[in-house]
Amino acid sequence: MTEAGYPIDGCFQAAVEPWTMKIAYYMPFKPPDHLNPSGDLVTGRELQEFLAGQDHRLDLVSSLRSRWVYWKPHHLIRHWSEARRVCSALQKEPADLWLTYHTYYKAPDLLGPVCTKKLRLPYVIFQGIYSTKRRRSVKTLPGFILNRKALRSAQMVFANKKKDEKNLRRLLPGTRVRYIAPGLRPAQFPFDSHKRQEVRANWRAADKQVVLSTAMLRPGVKTESISQVIKSCAELHRLGHKLLLVVIGDGRTRPLLEDEARKNLGSDCLFLGRIARAELFHYYSAADLFAFPGIEESLGMVYLEAQSTGLPVAAYDDWGASEAVINGQTGLLTPASRPEEFTASIKQLLNNPELRTKMGKEATQHILRHHDLNKNYALLSAQLEEIVRSQLSGQV
Repeated sequence: MTEAGYPIDGCFQAAVEPWTMKIAYYMPFKPPDHLNPSGDLVTGRELQEFLAGQDHRLDLVSSLRSRWVYWKPHHLIRHWSEARRVCSALQKEPADLWLTYHTYYKAPDLLGPVCTKKLRLPYVIFQGIYSTKRRRSVKTLPGFILNRKALRSAQMVFANKKKDEKNLRRLLPGTRVRYIAPGLRPAQFPFDSHKRQEVRANWRAADKQVVLSTAMLRPGVKTESISQVIKSCAELHRLGHKLLLVVIGDGRTRPLLEDEARKNLGSDCLFLGRIARAELFHYYSAADLFAFPGIEESLGMVYLEAQSTGLPVAAYDDWGASEAVINGQTGLLTPASRPEEFTASIKQLLNNPELRTKMGKEATQHILRHHDLNKNYALLSAQLEEIVRSQLSGQV
């Protein structure tokens, strides 16, 4: 970044000119073009797109994944070779800063600490996660150690969850940890009244209240969450509630979940499969509420998407939903240990259209105020520039 001085009203003042940083970008858990969708992948892509849109140059320095790499010796050799290649490339075309997105025990960043030390580059991590319980298991201990090394090597670690920020401050000085709230582009998830009418007509849902849920339908906690939504809706269905459950997402467990839903809800359920993210707002707009427990969800981008389109949320408060949803204001959060209360939340929202409308409006405003990606990442961009500026001034 260059600084220029110019006179204003007879006084000499300093102004900082716009500057294009060259950023070495790396996503150790999945490269940006990975085919399997996930919330973390969406965040990594959007971070890349935003910084590029700020006229910074982001070069993906490697597509090599490090998922469970410490149990794959031949992959460790590949990482050693890849580190040499990356260092050689960056010596020929130097970068101003190295930015790693998402390092944790399953996929620790092995390239960043090595390359930045050799090249004397500022090393920054966005969405670094530190979990001490991972050192208690032989399976995860190596990943814990390698991830801890990466976090300690970083000049700055940004967290997009309050829980992660708190945990990181147990490892690093407060000056090296920053919180940036998660976000999306609200303009991509507006409420669309025309699409609501069109989609609901296709669903034949004129006299039904639509409960929407969305997730990757893979074995584990995602399937457990959708199964809980089915159980809750089935109970309310038996009590006479005229509802339609709509599930967006695809994966290995879809047939099992569809079978469970058909047995309990009959024709009052729809599984739509995978929907392009650019079209999701059509379906959010057509729903009346969003229900997804979010078992072990670190955040859950779906909560931000649903609220942006004006949907109140029913979820568990034990995990990521509490980062995105204001209980009693934009949704209803209940303990995972009492799933009957999750069912009661859905029932309360179904029975009270005034509450749904009030919470929906608050939800949209909540996203605009606190989870607008453009505002939040602008703060990140400014802090990255400050890190590089400090580095350059220290080299003079």
